[in-house]
This record gives sequence, C-alpha cells and structure tokens, in this order.
Amino acid sequence: MVDVQNLHDGRNMNIQKVGVKGIKYPIIVLDRQNGTQHVNASFNMYVSLPHRFKGTHMSRFVEILNEFRGEINIRTLKHILNEMKEKLKAGSAHIEIDFPYFIEKRAPISRAKSLLEYQCFFYGESTGQKYDFIVGVTVPVTTVCPCSKEISSSGAHNQRSIVRVNVRFNKFFWIEDIIELVENSASSDIYSLLKRADEKYVTERAFDNPMFVEDVVRTVATKLKDDRNFTWYSVEAENLESIHNHSAYACIEKETPVPDGDLR
Repeated sequence: MVDVQNLHDGRNMNIQKVGVKGIKYPIIVLDRQNGTQHVNASFNMYVSLPHRFKGTHMSRFVEILNEFRGEINIRTLKHILNEMKEKLKAGSAHIEIDFPYFIEKRAPISRAKSLLEYQCFFYGESTGQKYDFIVGVTVPVTTVCPCSKEISSSGAHNQRSIVRVNVRFNKFFWIEDIIELVENSASSDIYSLLKRADEKYVTERAFDNPMFVEDVVRTVATKLKDDRNFTWYSVEAENLESIHNHSAYACIEKETPVPDGDLR
C-alpha cells in the first residue's frame, strides 16, 4: 500500500509541530502515599515535520501511549520523547499531559476522610539533544482579605483562591510536595468534607492568617526559591472574589539570567 505521508511535498515549508491533540487516555501516575494512582489524562503530542514529507503518521502517537501507559511520570517523559522522535523520524518532540490527581485528606478536628482533586500538568520538549520538562499543579485554597479584616468592626470577606505553580527541576520530587507547599502558604487549605467543629477551626485559622493575592505568590515563590531542586518557577494566584464581580490576580516568575552580550 502507498504510504501517502511519506510522499514528497514541494512547498519547501517545515512544520514545527504536527500531531494529535485532546487524546483521552487512562494512565498510572506515581502516588506518594499509595504507590500509584489510576487517572484519566488528556494528551497533546507533536513532532516536527521536515519540508520534504507530506505528513506524519498519527497512529504512532497512540502506539507510544500504549507502550508507556503503565508508567507515565516525570521519570519517563524523556524516554517517551525519545520514542516519539525515533518512531516518527523527527528532529523534535513535544508532549503535554493534563490529569486530575486525588489526595485523601483528613478534616483537622473530626479527622473525617475525603478526597480532594488537584489538576496537574506535565510538559516535555526534546529538540536535538536538549530536553525541557515542566511540572504544573493547580491548588485550591482559602484566603481572607487583610484590608477587609483591618477596616471592619467584625468579620472579613474571604474567598476560594486558585494557585497555579509550574516548575523546572533537577531531580525527582512528589506532586504532593508542591501541593503541601502551596497549602501552607495560604490563609487555609480546603477540604471536601468538614464537620461543624472542622468548619469552625478552618474559618478561625483563616481569619487569623489574612493574605492578599500578592502575599500568596510571594510566599510560595520564596519557598521555591529556597529549594535548590527547582531551577525555574512561575506562581499564579487568582482570588475568586466574594464581594466583587471580578477576580484578583498576581503572578511571579523566576527570571532567567541573561547571557553576557545579550541585550534585551
């Protein structure tokens, strides 16, 4: 049968990314407490395509997923990218993986158990001999407004906040490490299940620890900066305001050093 994808294309245009997007696929990821966790992930997978070829072989992306489905994590991303380049005869490969991750939490007073969802993200890129990996985690927390507390004779407004952290790193770390770092940097963490005693505790703890959206990103960024394992980071926080029809937002990104002679 004719391999149409390998036919010559005469338009002399390289394609930087070509592949498949939005593949829903069950995978197994590493879990600090239980060893592994089965999750339903969404994949975007791309490779470069030289100008001389008409197309790439889309089915091979799925074949690679089948090959690695039992172990897809930050330890194996490099191998997956190498396999993509080899099987598709490409100079570069890119992969993006989004998946929900669940952690069992105990309520602070009653110790009632419940599962809380965190959205996670793996990004990998291989170009030539250069590899780039980013791990991202979205963590919901609670914040209490310091200004509202200061100016009010009683109470203060609070809101659920979404903190997004992306990191580059030197060696393996657990997703739970980032989640705990973020939760300890807010007015309070949140839970799926709270009894009345728990709700009282969480409310009072948050009230005693008010934080602006700026406080959250600075606190998280300071902890990441002090950990030498993280070579780069970005931290975003969005407060879903309870007394406004808009969100409050802040972002910190570690600056990449500018090489000598590179003027920007």
